[in-house]
Amino acid sequence: MSAKDAPPPLPEPLLVEVADSHTHMDLQSGTVEEALVKAAAVGVTTVVQVGCDVKGSQWAAETAAAHENVHAAVALHPNEAPRIVLGDPDGWSRQGAREGGGDDALDDALAEIDRLAALPYVRGVGETGLDFFRTGPEGIAAQERSFRAHIEIAKRHGKALVIHDREAHADVLRVLDEEGAPERTVFHCYSGDAAMAEICAAKGYYMSFAGNVTFKNAQPLRDALAIAPLELVLVETDAPFLTPAPFRGRPNAPYLIPVTVRAMAEVRGIGENELAGAIAVNTARAFDY
Repeated sequence: MSAKDAPPPLPEPLLVEVADSHTHMDLQSGTVEEALVKAAAVGVTTVVQVGCDVKGSQWAAETAAAHENVHAAVALHPNEAPRIVLGDPDGWSRQGAREGGGDDALDDALAEIDRLAALPYVRGVGETGLDFFRTGPEGIAAQERSFRAHIEIAKRHGKALVIHDREAHADVLRVLDEEGAPERTVFHCYSGDAAMAEICAAKGYYMSFAGNVTFKNAQPLRDALAIAPLELVLVETDAPFLTPAPFRGRPNAPYLIPVTVRAMAEVRGIGENELAGAIAVNTARAFDY
């Protein structure tokens, strides 16, 4: 294994326990048990396992049922909806190449997400939202229809809504306004600027910051973090993606949360214990556990 592929070392443990509000353990190497033990060793004692398609959402729900400190979020990722409707000839997702199933196939998939969302250890509906980076204009209608359906599912089951927003800020905010956002709405891997953070703050939306807040070119994210109300700030890995500096490019996992928490505390100008304490309370409130 080259140094670039090697997992980063365990960071210094946090003294105040926190939660990783968004991770994908099904895409990480090793077992769930190994991931949870490593995370707990550095003070990351709770994780939210997030589904991106029907199979991944089923896995998230099963994993949360089996582990007390794992909560699940279930959804069709914004890029999954157009693949279901229009097909995925390149096999970009884990299912391999697929034929398009039209709106009926999307309805079937949404019905399964709805079923999973009713389960008690499923605490969120997500990640859903809009992604104009990977999906062209032909897929936008399917994305938006799926997003609106997820908002309705989250509200009906009283679950948090977990939003994926990539290059679609104005449209995500518009759909939330049109549909009426659930009581607890989380912008996962917050990617807006300070101006958008003010809008989110006014609406009571949680902003979850990932390892990319440590990247050199991420000053707009740090500006947003600096003004976000402390009671609306969460932390996440989005592992195995977005590994914080100085380990960027190597595999991410929940045990690296302390690296991001320390960088965030510096941006806020507060101690890491104070920030970790706030994040722990906020995450439990956001996901109602």
